[in-house]
Amino acid sequence: MATVGLVGTLDTKREEYAWLRDELTRRGVDVVLIDVGTFSDGGGIADVTSAEVAAAAGADVDRLREENDRGAAMTTMGEGAAVVVDRLFREGRLHGLLGVGGSSGSSVASRAMQVLPVGVPKLLVSTMAAGDVGPYVGAKDVTVMPSVVDVAGINRISRAIMGNAVAAVAAMAQAYRERAAAPEEEDEPHLIGATMFGLTTPAVDEARQRLTELGYEVLVFHATGAGGRAMEALAADGFLDGVLDLTTTELVDDMLGGVLSAGPDRLEAAGAAGLPQVVSVGALDMCNFGPEATVPERYAGRRFVVHNPTVTLMRTTPEEMAELGRRIGRKLREATGPVAVYLPLRGVSGIDVEGGPFHDPEADAACFAALREELEGSDVVVHEVDSAINDPGFGRAAAEELHALIGRVRD
Repeated sequence: MATVGLVGTLDTKREEYAWLRDELTRRGVDVVLIDVGTFSDGGGIADVTSAEVAAAAGADVDRLREENDRGAAMTTMGEGAAVVVDRLFREGRLHGLLGVGGSSGSSVASRAMQVLPVGVPKLLVSTMAAGDVGPYVGAKDVTVMPSVVDVAGINRISRAIMGNAVAAVAAMAQAYRERAAAPEEEDEPHLIGATMFGLTTPAVDEARQRLTELGYEVLVFHATGAGGRAMEALAADGFLDGVLDLTTTELVDDMLGGVLSAGPDRLEAAGAAGLPQVVSVGALDMCNFGPEATVPERYAGRRFVVHNPTVTLMRTTPEEMAELGRRIGRKLREATGPVAVYLPLRGVSGIDVEGGPFHDPEADAACFAALREELEGSDVVVHEVDSAINDPGFGRAAAEELHALIGRVRD
């Protein structure tokens, strides 16, 4: 029988969570009810009490009550819930997770959801679903359902919405349990994560085609922040067998305040996991902003390209490119698996070529020089290719290098 975890604040949402528990049981799934309410006594229905959740985060629930700092308490309970959920999952006692609530309840429940691997059902019914759900989804496959009305009692509307959520997570959990119990396919192809941008598409398409010919299954991630985070999460969770990171542009946005940052940890998960990697400098020539009027005033006078009405690109300077090279080099030096770097000497994107609006050989050279210097004495192999990144042959060469690195690890 599948088991669904419920993460909720029973000090404020006891009625709703009792109803959810009963409805899930009626649909034939077991339930583990995790109480994250700081001032709750469990109401006689919690399987994991708030005191146990706080303790999992290294805190004391009585102290949290005495301090009466709601924000700090919710952060602690979120951390504790994540520890509890991770333990239950590793013990094979959890096949899906459901949370309902407002901003605080959604924050705590989603924190717990982030520790579950991709593929494990995660459903959040939230009053915040009409806004920016990025903090709740993160890099995982969290399904967010608008609650329509506030989570305040069981009424005609909430009964319908939460009833749909119960039916959905019960079915997803059962499907996940069956899938997890099924024997693995012996001939399942190895999975490769690849990063792509519109202005590196030809290179990645060529690499993907070659890797497919070599027997791999290639997952392409759009390097828009969410894409990079998703690939990093899959690498960390053990889903990938190698990474073709040709498009590292999200590092620019993290450094310069663009809108497509994947965070400061980008380009680290594959290395920490020991995965073979082939890395390039695709689209490091640009930082991404929204409409032209939204570009920060501090960048007035820089070189821009209006990519479309909602995307404005800013060319990186030689100094910025050098710093990016150093950052990439430092990250790759820490990798525990084999790494190769491919440098396209004639342009790092589709508009950083001779005659293109971002063509700047001096800036590119600064990046290449800093990267080489940072990697000097390391085991990372640097290949300098006398072509632009999208020229025929570049993507194919990178793909074949990754194939060789994977073969070396297998041997």
